[in-house]
Amino acid sequence: MSETIQGPVHLIGVGGMHMSAIGILLREQGVAVTGSDLRLSPLTERVAALGASVYEGHRAENVGDAKLVVTTAAADEDNPELVEARERGIPVLLRAEMVARLMAGKRVVAVSGSHGKTTTSSLIAYILQQAGRNPMYLLGGESVDLDGHASWGEEICVVEADEYKRAFHEYTPEIAIITNIEADHLDYYGTAEAYHEAFVEFARKIPTGGRLLWCADDAGAAQVAAALGTGDLLVEGYGISAGHWKADDIQQDEEGTSFTVLRQGAAVGRMRTNLPGEHVVRNTLAATAVAMALGVDFGQIRGAVATFQGARRRFQRVGEAAGVLVMDDYAHHPTEVRATIAAARGRFAGRRIIGVYQPHTYSRIAYLWDEWLTCWEGLDELIVLETYAAREQPEAGRSAPDLAEAIKNPQTHYAATFEEAAWLAARRARPGDVVFTIGAGDVDTVGPLLLEALR
Repeated sequence: MSETIQGPVHLIGVGGMHMSAIGILLREQGVAVTGSDLRLSPLTERVAALGASVYEGHRAENVGDAKLVVTTAAADEDNPELVEARERGIPVLLRAEMVARLMAGKRVVAVSGSHGKTTTSSLIAYILQQAGRNPMYLLGGESVDLDGHASWGEEICVVEADEYKRAFHEYTPEIAIITNIEADHLDYYGTAEAYHEAFVEFARKIPTGGRLLWCADDAGAAQVAAALGTGDLLVEGYGISAGHWKADDIQQDEEGTSFTVLRQGAAVGRMRTNLPGEHVVRNTLAATAVAMALGVDFGQIRGAVATFQGARRRFQRVGEAAGVLVMDDYAHHPTEVRATIAAARGRFAGRRIIGVYQPHTYSRIAYLWDEWLTCWEGLDELIVLETYAAREQPEAGRSAPDLAEAIKNPQTHYAATFEEAAWLAARRARPGDVVFTIGAGDVDTVGPLLLEALR
């Protein structure tokens, strides 16, 4: 931190991924922390284990003697802790403002995009750690390899640059990545054009002499690169079909994916990842380009990629019972679902695949309705759970039962509860099948229930 932060700092919504990361980083620097959330969770427990005082529920008295309050963007204006802080004149920062303050003085690598941010940022941080660079990082998911999602580190900071409510506009990265751009969060942005323009503005935050890496296979990212022109930045594309950085001779089998890295047409070397799918190849290319720009040797990068396990809830094995393999994935957008199913078909060729999907927010069901009806090709059966509402009320969009009824391929069933979904999946699955739980909410609760039912 370029300036000392005086505690206690109170965190509203400390159970969120980024908010809990703030709590971890503050505690690692010895700053007193309190926090609150509607429910306690493993993330709140992690912050509490570092010495923070964490409260369940939001009440004015939770603010205590805080000298600074940091709030999640999801908190309502009438949140009693926000009201209390403002009445007492305690400074209030949004989550992204606090992240920017924590990163001050670091060389920042910011990973943005509609999809793939967590895997890409986790891999960059892991490569740097394996190369002895001890990076600071704030990730949007828990890294299996790093055993968490935040750590203070030294000179370089890797941050997942979230676009929700334009949070990433608080950052001025030395290196920025745009993995892809596909209209999302339209409950906030309103239009696809406004969403796209937010990424253009983010790219313009890169200071003179900085670097933008954009996915050359993605039309949205290409439009941002074109909008920047040939100014004072180093702008490099990466991809499978085109780019300054390119993947060639991609080979996929049941053990993972291998490919040759090309830089301006010249072979840099071959690498292998344990993770399946072309989207993983693109993410790995981006991470490789960043690491080499930061002076990491390709051999060290290749070694880290070979052992990288990824982020929790990204194509993660849950367990196996009665000959049925249970997997879990965080996909919550039709494009992510298609990528997950394609990767599953590559990894589990010839096996029946059943999906258990939990929609994430009513508005996302509504504004992506047509895509939700057609993104399930490759599954043999689908079970749709009740919607994870997050910050919304039911009237914000179409319902999960409506969606389950409207999907015509594959055969689709609706389940109102986790228990019902587990029972349905156990009843439909046969030995040799693979069942994927899919979604950004708490659908991962179903996997253990399913394994218990199968046993």
